[in-house]
Amino acid sequence: MFSRLREDITCVFERDPAARSTLEVLTCYPGVHALLCHRLAHWLWTARFRWLARWISHCARWLTGIEIHPGATIGRRVFIDHGMGVVIGETAEIHDDCTLYHGVTLGGTSWNRGKRHPTLARGVVIGAGAKVLGPITVGEGARVGSNAVVVRDVPPGATAVGIPARIIESAHDQAREAKAEKMGFSAYAVTGGEDDPLSKAIHGLLDHAVDTDRRIEHLQQRLVQAGVSLADDADDGVATAEKFDPNYLGKIVD
Repeated sequence: MFSRLREDITCVFERDPAARSTLEVLTCYPGVHALLCHRLAHWLWTARFRWLARWISHCARWLTGIEIHPGATIGRRVFIDHGMGVVIGETAEIHDDCTLYHGVTLGGTSWNRGKRHPTLARGVVIGAGAKVLGPITVGEGARVGSNAVVVRDVPPGATAVGIPARIIESAHDQAREAKAEKMGFSAYAVTGGEDDPLSKAIHGLLDHAVDTDRRIEHLQQRLVQAGVSLADDADDGVATAEKFDPNYLGKIVD
């Protein structure tokens, strides 16, 4: 029991630079309080003292703002930062070293009994306000962005962002995101697995912009090698990618 408590305190210091003392962590961190209450409630739940387990969970929710069903399975060194509004369902499984921020929901999408809540593998980070729904698995070391809505499996080490969440794991996706950010446009709500024609059009536009940038850089390198000076091109009114108007792209999405 005390070894688990020491691990809880240590992981707070590792993941929250605002923590200043052990006394502060023990008295002012609702995530720590919620996990301590959950361990007692979970033990009672597995011992089939179901009403008492639910009552302790209910009291912990009132005290901390964090609702953890006593049937949920939570590993070691799990850190719930801030915590207000966190909801963890009955069949949810959270493995070691995971981090959850405020407003996170690990919820179900079915009224049927059985496994209906997500599983978080080791080292997963769930951003503030994110919703992970259904009996899906978030792979080891994966990250879910703030306010994302995840309804399908997330591969290990990947990042899920947007509503509904899409996976960023390949160099191609990362280049697209970098280009979109450079143009002042967020493509977070665009999903690769959807049939929305606007979604496909935006993806195509971003892919074309990335490819065009690559080709222009290659041409500039060849021109410089051939002895052509490009220093005055900007003054001659030559259009560049930096002059792209992001407001137009924003208008067609709104």
